[in-house]
Amino acid sequence: MRAFAIFAGVALIGAMLFTIFSFTATPAAPSPAAEQPSRETLQERLKRVPGDHRGWAELASQYVDQARVTGDPSFYGKAEGALATAAKLNAGDDAVLTSQAALAAGRHEFTEAARLAGRAIDANPYGAAAYGVLADAKTQLGDLRGAQRAVDEMLGLRPGVAAFARASYAAELRGDTDKAREYLEYAHNDAFTPADQAYARYYLGELALHAGDLKTAADWYAKALRAYPAYTPALAGQARTAALGGDLNEALDLYDTVVKRLPLPQYLIEQGETRIKAGQPADWTLLQAQRKLFAAAGVRDDLTWAEFEADHGDPAAAVRHARAEYDRNRSLVAADALAWALLKAGKPAEALPYAKEATATGWRNPLLSYHRAVIEQALGRPARVDPTFDPTLPALARFS
Repeated sequence: MRAFAIFAGVALIGAMLFTIFSFTATPAAPSPAAEQPSRETLQERLKRVPGDHRGWAELASQYVDQARVTGDPSFYGKAEGALATAAKLNAGDDAVLTSQAALAAGRHEFTEAARLAGRAIDANPYGAAAYGVLADAKTQLGDLRGAQRAVDEMLGLRPGVAAFARASYAAELRGDTDKAREYLEYAHNDAFTPADQAYARYYLGELALHAGDLKTAADWYAKALRAYPAYTPALAGQARTAALGGDLNEALDLYDTVVKRLPLPQYLIEQGETRIKAGQPADWTLLQAQRKLFAAAGVRDDLTWAEFEADHGDPAAAVRHARAEYDRNRSLVAADALAWALLKAGKPAEALPYAKEATATGWRNPLLSYHRAVIEQALGRPARVDPTFDPTLPALARFS
């Protein structure tokens, strides 16, 4: 999902992921050293000025972002260490609290993220970044009104790519795709770095993809890669459009590159489903290895495993993971995951209230709509399944 594309993923999303809507671009190739003055790195500055609590908080934020960009959860431990130093120096500073909130969000501890972001706002009501983390956390906790209030505050304080992207997602969750697209166009117009341009174009592509417009989606993904060739989510978008368009060989070639660059669980599941669709065996070995790495780094990702087990594993395990996620974070996606897990476990009557909750806001999410329709059909109720939806590739329909 867009709040976590990291933040996610999400999820990205989902990720999100969890996406804090910051992006650390790979720097351009530098000029020869003789032609440019030497620049002090943040680490060098902290060696020289170890009492700089904001510097330690900034370093922690960079580590959180690197965890998302690289898919390496060990950066969360590094962020935790930097924040421990920052907190010893000035625990009540808004920059320290905001970085702590971002770390909690990255680990999917959204209640703690919201608490810390609230403390940061109390310390400095004009800190736009804290409102961004608060909006993300509130979204994952199912408090869409609270998330919208935080987005509005952020828009008022610092309108730009990060704020417009969050406003777009908030509009999308309430079913207003026109407004969601409008905000993303604002983000695109405001973007001046290649990374920001790629980011905005990618999510314009995602909007088109989930509306069933593969051609427009592919065009936006291509434009994102022209702006920033190293932007892996756009390459994953191209793999999705190829798979959904029936070109499975092209999709698998693209997924091979995607997972070599960024072996996130979402991409590994998408690759596995595409292999199955192509008549090849799915190999979940790397996925299970990543699962252990993320757990060891303190990332609680019951949502991903609920969805995976429901579609490709043990329905009982799916229900356990889905209930754990829903009990902590009552987002629309968590409600959907619980509904689908319960259906797969043979409990459609128990599943239906959660499916209704997941679709209550008008969000035009094809996967959620499909899940609800199948649940209602299992109960003998009239329900229309979108004939264009491919149930063999569910991970490709999840919002990143």
